[in-house]
Amino acid sequence: MSGHGAPEQKPFDASGLRVAVVAASWHTEVMDGLVAGAERALAAYSVSEPTIVRVPGTFELPVVALALAQQGYDAVVALGVVIRGGTPHFDYVCNAATDGLNRVALDTGVPIGFGVLTCDDDQQALDRAGLEGSKEDKGWEATSAALDTARVLAGLR
Repeated sequence: MSGHGAPEQKPFDASGLRVAVVAASWHTEVMDGLVAGAERALAAYSVSEPTIVRVPGTFELPVVALALAQQGYDAVVALGVVIRGGTPHFDYVCNAATDGLNRVALDTGVPIGFGVLTCDDDQQALDRAGLEGSKEDKGWEATSAALDTARVLAGLR
């Protein structure tokens, strides 16, 4: 499982941070699990009023993440899922989302929690969605990473 070797993520008081979550809509069960994981993490980190925005798909995450970063959010969490099919569409969407979200973070200095699942099949996505029986909770992990990075950046500024 890909979660082997992950750092321990201990919640801290992030109540002073403005946080947004942008989540794709495709693959409802997986996406609802990822959003729920992000919400659990935000609650554990004492973020009480996050903004949650849904977009059609994973391809649309970067443009909305950019708009949120430009509105003064301290961290943005991007959640999506792309499941491999029989065409190169998978590669194009995965690369566009990854490169776009990375560009948003570098261009704005706002940490972007990367919670985009790139899976070969539905079961891999379900195993990472933070649902009952899932092996991993990538919604939580992406949120924790964004909040931890926001704290590091605040300490450097």
